[in-house]
Amino acid sequence: MRVRPQHPIQPSEITPEGVYRDRRRFLAQLGMTAIGLATAGCGKAGDAAKAALPAAASPADQAAAAGADFKLDRKTDMAGKEAPTPYQDVTHYNNYYEFGTGKDEPAQYANTLKTRPWSVAVGGECDAPGQVGIDDLLKLFPLEERVYRHRCVEGWSIVVPWDGFALGPFLARFKPNSRAKYVSFSTLYDAKQMPQAGRVLPWPYREGLRIDEAMHPLAFLSMGLYGRNLPNQNGAPLRLTLPWKYGFKSIKSIVGIEFTEQAPQTTWNLSAPDEYGFYANVNPNVDHPRWSQKTERRLGELFKRPTLLFNGYPEVASLYSGLDLRAFY
Repeated sequence: MRVRPQHPIQPSEITPEGVYRDRRRFLAQLGMTAIGLATAGCGKAGDAAKAALPAAASPADQAAAAGADFKLDRKTDMAGKEAPTPYQDVTHYNNYYEFGTGKDEPAQYANTLKTRPWSVAVGGECDAPGQVGIDDLLKLFPLEERVYRHRCVEGWSIVVPWDGFALGPFLARFKPNSRAKYVSFSTLYDAKQMPQAGRVLPWPYREGLRIDEAMHPLAFLSMGLYGRNLPNQNGAPLRLTLPWKYGFKSIKSIVGIEFTEQAPQTTWNLSAPDEYGFYANVNPNVDHPRWSQKTERRLGELFKRPTLLFNGYPEVASLYSGLDLRAFY
């Protein structure tokens, strides 16, 4: 099954063939894991979430388990072709402060993170709150591949093929009500598993979106990359992937999601409000106090390249119509 929206990257330009071949094994491995949706709390609301689970795997689920490819092809609108980002760089150049502040430290120390069992609790302003087990998600949402740019506010960038599913349909299962204006996300906080937790930043790590941002078709929940299970240092077992926003918005290792009426507090905005705003849209015209945003360095490349507004995803511009992107950064 192939979906071909008009976006600026081709998967053939991004994923080395040898890496991509592992995708069938990855889908088969994840597609055959545990069954059922574990719901929690709130009486009938929890029962409603449980009742929404299909009794048997859908044809799409079965296709995913058999290794069928769900791909989002992309076209380039830039001069020349973008070089693929090496897998080694993507998995060994990370910001994950719970495992250290150096770029190479998460890959060294994140092996202490235990990703099974794992569940995500969803609540707040919704009519069907519940809790879903990480391995049960494939019973609900077969994996697809999306090749996205990822731009860090520090001025480096990568291009990654992510495996996962759209955020919007997942959130819709919990029936957000009319008071749900925002969505808050929180990561695991466990000092035993995360040796640096409790240092540097206020924990647990939190992020948030307006609900229309969360429901945008580009918003994605990732469970893998390069056709492989998501490495711990990249946010296993479930992370947010928002290609038009700076990377710190794409929260890793999610354990909690809450619908709220008021804008939720976010970790970097709490820590340094003069440097980090709520929106964090990639904007080459608004510099961070410590880093220019006009250019970026793609990992694996020698020279810098111009930064694109919304990281090259103009289809999200309508979300911010009439909003001063300098004041609401």
